[in-house]
Amino acid sequence: MSELGGGAAIVGLGMTELGKVYGPSPRRFAADAVRRAVADADLGLGDLDGLLVSHGMGGSPGIELAETLGLTDLRLLTHLNAYGATAGAMVSYAAMSVLSGAATTVACVFADAPLKPRQSAGSAYDFSARSPRGGPAPAAREFYGYGGMMAALGFRSVNSFYALAAQRHMARYGTTGEQLGAIAVSTRQWAAMNPLAQLRDPITLEDHQNSRWVAEPLHLLDCCLVSNGAIAIVVTSADRARDLAQPPVHLWGWGQGHPGHRKERGSEFGLTTGAAASGPIAMKMAGVTVDDIDVCELYDCYTFTVLVSLEDYGFCGKGEGGAFAASGALGPGGRLPTNTGGGQLSAFYMWGMTPLSEAVIQARGAGGERQVPANDVILVSGNGGVLDHHSTLIVSPHAKGA
Repeated sequence: MSELGGGAAIVGLGMTELGKVYGPSPRRFAADAVRRAVADADLGLGDLDGLLVSHGMGGSPGIELAETLGLTDLRLLTHLNAYGATAGAMVSYAAMSVLSGAATTVACVFADAPLKPRQSAGSAYDFSARSPRGGPAPAAREFYGYGGMMAALGFRSVNSFYALAAQRHMARYGTTGEQLGAIAVSTRQWAAMNPLAQLRDPITLEDHQNSRWVAEPLHLLDCCLVSNGAIAIVVTSADRARDLAQPPVHLWGWGQGHPGHRKERGSEFGLTTGAAASGPIAMKMAGVTVDDIDVCELYDCYTFTVLVSLEDYGFCGKGEGGAFAASGALGPGGRLPTNTGGGQLSAFYMWGMTPLSEAVIQARGAGGERQVPANDVILVSGNGGVLDHHSTLIVSPHAKGA
């Protein structure tokens, strides 16, 4: 068993107001989150010698955020972007930096502010209206040149591409819209117990089926929220973590997977994801198997992403994700509590920081009404692009090997 993942821990968590919060720029949100994370650990900004920044701030976000925070003499400073997989990647790089001695205390932060007053949430990610300079997601880049044919055929947003992936899975395995709906319902059950969640009113499977189409087979309730705000965490050594304010969340293992599936006939697009690679890597480093996982915090930009990730991690067989979700396994009282804060579908959309923040809360035993009884081993996933990138973390309230 590799010992690489045993000596680093998350010691600080900072969350700004999240959701329909107008006014602050992404950089202001990010600075606020970092300050909160440092204070949560009972550290000072001067204790940071590493800063990893994800998305949302334009320009040179790492340098500009460091200047905003007054950070100097940093030993680690960079901007990462693997879309929703970035949070897991940042944490793994922070942990490796701490373990190697390249840095001692690293903040990782994501911030975004796509929502604008008097504009619809859908317009926040209207890629067809953005220029290449604006930095659209991978699907949006296909709108330029010959890719403009895609827009003419109706592929104007990431929703369309995830709908294509879901259709592929349905055609191959018989997955149903009702099975996707079971994921939306169980996620909302968790959100009802999270005071920070944007959507807390219960929903039924009938509500899911009656919600409007976004891109068939995806209903509105299959799709994630849009949120403004920021979340940051602080990583340091496990030895140092023992003397800080919060219970440490130990990093047992991590991995990435970037499958490179083309969206064409004969590829594995929509059938397998990078979880199939990143999961075994992270679990091998952690010295665990799927049978040891108590809680899953999975990237849920869409209900379909949860379903296919469960399959690729090995919690059920390929093509069995729909039945697994419909069994009630994922909700409160189920055998695999999943997205216990309400996820991106019902709580808030902060890319990979949504599942990571909830994992920290659960590992600390700070979940309140939604706290799960068994939290020894927690799996955290991040998905980026259109099933292009994947990151996996295994975290625990216990030191590795203890």
